[in-house]
Amino acid sequence: MGGDHLKRLMIMRHAKAAWPTGVPDHERPLAKRGHHEAPMIGRWMVEHGYLPDFILCSSALRTRQTCTWVCSELGEKAPTPLLSDELYEASAGRILHEINHLPESITSLLVIGHMPGVQELAMRLASVESDEEAVMDMASHYPTSGLTVLEHTKNWAELDGRDARVTHFIVRR
Repeated sequence: MGGDHLKRLMIMRHAKAAWPTGVPDHERPLAKRGHHEAPMIGRWMVEHGYLPDFILCSSALRTRQTCTWVCSELGEKAPTPLLSDELYEASAGRILHEINHLPESITSLLVIGHMPGVQELAMRLASVESDEEAVMDMASHYPTSGLTVLEHTKNWAELDGRDARVTHFIVRR
């Protein structure tokens, strides 16, 4: 059974990360550009009223730092993020599995993860009613701090494929 009201799913790729020598991939920090990019997405979310009531974030350092910057822009409206080891290097199917198990009380979800999973998930969920330009943009290039905004009326557990309408694909530099 589908939900009765509109839900929003925002899928974000982490901000630009550094490649320090000898640092394990999971512990790579944001680069200087990443510290500049991430707050810009948070500001866009606030300016356009896209405030998540739940954040699911990969446990990698670069995604945690991205989340911190976004939440700093959301201010007191920022929810406490749930860090997930399962989202690190996750496929689209793995990310979707995590989303499918979230409570129905969540109406606006932000997922912060990694390529290629975030792009593949956004493409998998994009319905035929999606904004064509936004879908073409995210299909061809999903840069760091890229954010896809999707809307749907299903329960989280029912999301599978072609279920959500892409309304925006945002890149801020």
